[in-house]
Amino acid sequence: MLLKHSLFASSVGLLLSLTPHTTAGSIKDINHVVLFMQENRAFDHYFGTMAGIRGFSDPNVQINPGNLPVWYQPVNSSITNATSYLLPWYLNYLGGNWSEATQCMVAGDNGWNDNHAALNGDLNNKWALNNTPWSWGHFTRQELPIHFGIAEGWTIGDMYQESVIASTNPNRVSWASGSINAPGSPQSPNQGGVTIDNNEVPGCEGDHLNCYPLSWKTTPEFYQEAGVTWQVYQNIDNFDDNPLAWFSQYQTAQPSTPLATRGVSFLKSLDTFYAEATAGTLPQVSYIIGPAELSEHPPYQPKDGAWLQQQVVDAVTKGKSYKDTVLIISYDETGGFGDHVTPYHSPQGTTGEWMQDPYGKFGQVYTGPGFRLPFYIVSPWTRGGNVFTEHADHISQIKFVEQWLGAKGYNVTTDQIPPWRRSHMSDLVKAFDFSAPDYSLPDIPVAEPPSQILGNYNGYAECEATYPTQRPPPPYGNQTPANSLVSEEGFKAVRGQLTEGRYLVFEAFGFAVTNNGGMVGASKASPRHDSKAQRWVIRQIEAGGNTFTVSSAVDGKFIGADLKLVSESEDAQVLKFTDMGNGKGYKVKTPDGKYFGFGIDEKIEGYQRRIGFSIFSVTYND
Repeated sequence: MLLKHSLFASSVGLLLSLTPHTTAGSIKDINHVVLFMQENRAFDHYFGTMAGIRGFSDPNVQINPGNLPVWYQPVNSSITNATSYLLPWYLNYLGGNWSEATQCMVAGDNGWNDNHAALNGDLNNKWALNNTPWSWGHFTRQELPIHFGIAEGWTIGDMYQESVIASTNPNRVSWASGSINAPGSPQSPNQGGVTIDNNEVPGCEGDHLNCYPLSWKTTPEFYQEAGVTWQVYQNIDNFDDNPLAWFSQYQTAQPSTPLATRGVSFLKSLDTFYAEATAGTLPQVSYIIGPAELSEHPPYQPKDGAWLQQQVVDAVTKGKSYKDTVLIISYDETGGFGDHVTPYHSPQGTTGEWMQDPYGKFGQVYTGPGFRLPFYIVSPWTRGGNVFTEHADHISQIKFVEQWLGAKGYNVTTDQIPPWRRSHMSDLVKAFDFSAPDYSLPDIPVAEPPSQILGNYNGYAECEATYPTQRPPPPYGNQTPANSLVSEEGFKAVRGQLTEGRYLVFEAFGFAVTNNGGMVGASKASPRHDSKAQRWVIRQIEAGGNTFTVSSAVDGKFIGADLKLVSESEDAQVLKFTDMGNGKGYKVKTPDGKYFGFGIDEKIEGYQRRIGFSIFSVTYND
């Protein structure tokens, strides 16, 4: 037995009670992947109040000049004289019928200019002034019971970003191809130039800017060449959301060829998807393009999109192939809603990522990744209420399919992704525990069917007719952190390489790392992981890295050498966290290569031991 640098010597006897390890599953157990993208919502706007995620209880919130956390968005007399700032605010704080009216509310602008203006050189503090005050508004579980139910029933990702700080088309182009052809990308400029808006008029808006159509190679073309089955499912009303239709090779494809029949035809509707998912006859890769009124794009209602999501989830999870299917639900961009996390992005000047703002407003800017979006993964290997914490964007979905199909013997690795993006965005694999599939289904409320007239969805139109005013008055001058930065209480198991933004509990064999008053020790873990003495905050040494200092939620003191708690960050011990993946937990090492706590990394008497810690992201108000 290997037991190093132990905090948990008293728990060694528990090792013998572990059950033998059964045959380990792997990514090869997947046979079907379904990619389903909705429209125009930001992470905080939907899930900022959720427990166990990087939301309104973020202990690493960015502090801007003037010692102001990014929560405090400046306002001025052009908006109100009642206050100088706006905190995140619950859109339906007034009660009454606002919960219905705000379903069809439009917040702000989702385009390149207004979102870069809100970002304000990474201060991320001009949402109210350079977009709108409603951009800083949010919903709760009350408005989004289906969304919360799906996300918490399986695994939510809380560091998933839009690929481009821009509108729908550039982000969906990234989703389908891996690039927007920013300067230095693998594409040549004459294949469409950089794509940063929704232009669909033939020609270019400027020199190699927003050209239409595009002509570089899309990801499904790699699938086709490798013999992988794939299909786009869409109705005639697809909100013009199928990005393949914006590429010349699909526009000119003969009607009977795969690019036409699989990519841009309407031969396979959403009803066809439901039937094939139920029967277990889906292709290997499926794309779902929903209709406009169910897309959640403001003013289209979240509750109508929730119904569509439930139809898709039910078809997959109650179908004959759920045991080997992965459903990934994402959103294309933020829709003019703000998010408090400044985007993780490449260093200035990185090839394929930075460019001179073609509109002459912002100088040298990074094109993305941008703000965080709602994101969750439904599968037997992501069941159970987890949070996936790795940096990811739309390219991550492409990388996941590459990893999966590569494991099954297909070569579908695209050469169209810019190098920094490929190196630094997650492939999502560590969101999964293939060693422990769980085929049970969570209890999710039943979504109300959208209203229709003459066979057409019209929920948003009814909403607008019933509630001519959809924007509630912002609560200027009536906000405090106590009444604005409100989160639910609870926890989620962490998966993936760690990032900042959460209170964490480190556990193994029934014990948790504990602030024992001056020293780091161990004490019994609680079922709710709610002991404040066992709660820790990590601070990243380098953006995108896996080394951190760790401080206690009790007194702010850092873990130092020899497990002493120290007051100064410069005296803190730097710890390296590694997610071993596939249910093995996290190992934690000190700079000299020793295990922090304990690390069991070998087979003992036929048992495959869990390595290191389980980590929980927790949200409690004490």
